[in-house]
Amino acid sequence: MIIRSDETADVPVPGGGTIRLHLFRPAVEGRFPGIVFYSEIYQVTAPIRRLAALLAGQGYCVAVPEIYHEYEPAGTVLAYDDQGTARGNALKIAKPVAAYDADARASLAFLASHPACTGRLGTMGVCLGGHLAYRAALDPSVSAAACFYATDIHSGSLGEGKADDSLARMAELEAETLFVWGRQDPHVPFAGRERIRARLEEVGATYEWHEVNAAHAFLRDEGPRYDPALFLQSIGWALALFQRRLG
Repeated sequence: MIIRSDETADVPVPGGGTIRLHLFRPAVEGRFPGIVFYSEIYQVTAPIRRLAALLAGQGYCVAVPEIYHEYEPAGTVLAYDDQGTARGNALKIAKPVAAYDADARASLAFLASHPACTGRLGTMGVCLGGHLAYRAALDPSVSAAACFYATDIHSGSLGEGKADDSLARMAELEAETLFVWGRQDPHVPFAGRERIRARLEEVGATYEWHEVNAAHAFLRDEGPRYDPALFLQSIGWALALFQRRLG
């Protein structure tokens, strides 16, 4: 369906400041399930916008947060180059985990109350965003989370001090989760993937798990690692999850 992709909202975050959300939703009357979609370390780039638009076109109200709003002016997009990568990686561990969690609560609450949203919520993310989508899904308001090549969960190295509690909190997970990994991804090696899956089994999580022959960032439709066939297959898994759990 035709979508709207020209809206933003500056949402207050508990503890101070505001987070900018980029909104993508069907351009028709009605209410739709909501998805908070988390970007890579580069914020809301053109490939992220295209993926958010794809989700919205399937009948979802999508909000994409600017994850580094405390450190960069609103609207900042980091480049897919050495400088942008260095900046994004530095901010990833400069920001406290509690601040990521506060952003998630603010984003979810805003989306749930949006007049175009039914209040049914899911999360999705790629790279750093895959980790953030998982953490946001610890909130009981979230029914489904699609996490693509999520970094730092296995190593507990997200945020200030590189000491997150994401694995420890997995017992709180009530949402159904989808995890998709590239087997040739150096950021999440085999031992790391096994650690995450063992923890999911330990806590009795409801989850779906796929490992594909791909490198990191194979969903990004710019650059040499993009795999269009795996993109279609993987997004199909995510859409099936959201249709099943969100409607």
